[in-house]
Amino acid sequence: MSKIKTHSGAKKRLTLLKSGKVKRKQTRMRHLNSHMSSKTKRHLGDVVYVDDANYLQVRRCLVF
Repeated sequence: MSKIKTHSGAKKRLTLLKSGKVKRKQTRMRHLNSHMSSKTKRHLGDVVYVDDANYLQVRRCLVF
């Protein structure tokens, strides 16, 4: 039986922490930011964790 491969897109975008949480960045910060307030851009720059509803799907992509 062959090995299960890690999803290469998930590998680049997500980080698995020792606590079991999965760290990710937020969307909407690539372009068209000039109309956004500074507060919005500041909060979108923060790192967040994957929600519980999507955790199993993400873990399946991050097989190590």
